Amino acid sequence: MNPTLAPSQPQMPPCNFAPPAYTGPSRDEIMTMRREFTNPAIFHMYQEPLLIVDGHMQYLFDETGRRYLDLFAGIVTVSCGHCHPKVLSAIQGQQERLQHTTTIYAHPNFPVFAKKLASKMPPGLSVTYFTNSGSEANDLAILMARLHTGNFDVLALENGYHGGSPGAMGLTALHTWKYPVPQGAGVHHVPSPDPYRSQFEGTAEAIAQRSVEAARRTIQFSTPGRVAAFISEAFQGVGGVTSGSPIYWQEIYRIIRAHGGVCIADEVQTGFGRTGEHYWGFQNYGVVPDIVTMAKGIGNGVPLGAVTTTRTIAERLAQRLHFNTFGANPVAMAAGSAVLDVIEEEGLQQNCRVMGGYLRAGLERLEAEHALIGDVRGKGLMIGVELVTDRNRKTPAKEATADLVEAAREMGVLIGKGGLFGNVLRIKPPMCITRGDVDFALEVLHLGLSHVTK
Repeated sequence: MNPTLAPSQPQMPPCNFAPPAYTGPSRDEIMTMRREFTNPAIFHMYQEPLLIVDGHMQYLFDETGRRYLDLFAGIVTVSCGHCHPKVLSAIQGQQERLQHTTTIYAHPNFPVFAKKLASKMPPGLSVTYFTNSGSEANDLAILMARLHTGNFDVLALENGYHGGSPGAMGLTALHTWKYPVPQGAGVHHVPSPDPYRSQFEGTAEAIAQRSVEAARRTIQFSTPGRVAAFISEAFQGVGGVTSGSPIYWQEIYRIIRAHGGVCIADEVQTGFGRTGEHYWGFQNYGVVPDIVTMAKGIGNGVPLGAVTTTRTIAERLAQRLHFNTFGANPVAMAAGSAVLDVIEEEGLQQNCRVMGGYLRAGLERLEAEHALIGDVRGKGLMIGVELVTDRNRKTPAKEATADLVEAAREMGVLIGKGGLFGNVLRIKPPMCITRGDVDFALEVLHLGLSHVTK
C-alpha cells in the first residue's frame, strides 16, 4: 500500500509555462484501449497509471494540468529539456521542407551533423553511421568489430544493459530483461568492477584488479584466445548507475587490444555532458575507445542513434551493401545538430557538473539521516541511490523503493528505478534542472523516506 502523506508538502519552484487545456480521450479510455490493442509486455510505471500530455523543459504535465518535476527524462533521453524551443524550431523547420529522404541521395543535414559530432570526439573517432536507437547502434558496433578484427567472441560486463533487440539482448546481462531464446552467441559476461555489490572484496582498486583478472581468465578459457570486442557503459544505467575504479577500464582496454579486439563505449545514457566533468562518460576513466555508440540524449526525444569509429574500422562495413531506411533522416539530423548547439550555448555540461554535485551532496546528507539508503553513487546528473533494509547485508529494499517512487509521484516528482533487484532510484533529469528543482526534490525524498520507513 502507498504511504499516507502529510497534508503539508514541499512546494515546487514556479514555472511560467501553462499547458493548453487537454481535450483528448480520458485516462480510463486510454487505458482501456491500451489493454485491448497494445502488446501486454508494455508496462506502466505507477500503480495508478500517469497520463502525460505536455512537457516544458524539466517539467511534465498530466491531463488535468498538474505539473511534475521530471527526474527521469524519458529514461535518460530528454537532454536539453522537453520541447526545448531551439530543438523544436529545428524539427519544425525541417518538417516543413522535407520530412524524409534516404542516404542514397545527398542532403546537407547528414554530413553537417556528422562533422559536428566528430568535433566532440577524441582525434581519430570521426566517421559516423546513424541509426534509430541504442539497441540498433550496439548491434551495428558488434558487427563492425567482428568484421574489422576477424574475431567473433565479445566480452560484456555483468549487470550491463545494451538493448532489447535479439543481438543487443545477448550483450545485456540482467536476467530480468532476457527471454529464453537463442541469444548472445559468442558473448561472455565478465564481473563488473562495481565495488558495492562485487563478488570480490577489498578497495575499489583491488576489486578492479580482480575483475580484470577474471576477464583475462575468460579470454584464456572461454575463447580461442582472440576476441572481437569489449563493450561497456561508463556508468551502468539500467543496472543502477554502477561503475568502478578507472584502473579497470585502463587495464581491460589494454588486455582486449592485446588479444586482437576493439573497445566499444556505450554512451547511450552517459554521453553529451551528462556526467558533468566530461562530454563522454569514458573520459572519466582516461581511456579512448575504438567505437562509440550513442542514442537517447542525442536527439532530445527524437528516435536517433549513432555509431562513431575510426575510418579503418568503418571501411570494413563497405565490403557489402548496408542500408538503414530511417538512419540519417533529415528531421532527426536537424534535431541532433540543434541538441549539440543547445548543450554548448546553454552550458548544460557545466550545469550537470554543478547541479549534479549539489544534488549528490544533498543525497549524501539524506543517507546520513535515513538508514534505508545504502549507497549514493554516480556523477553529474546521472545518479543512483540504492535502498536496502540492512546496510551490512545490503538486503535490497524492493518494496520500499516502489513505495518511495509512488510517494514522490504523489508530491510531484517523477523518479526512475532500476538495478537487478529494482531497488535503486535512478535520478537522471533533463540537464537544464535548477537549484530550486534540486532543493524541492531533496525535500520530497526526505519526506518520502520518512513515511516509507514508518
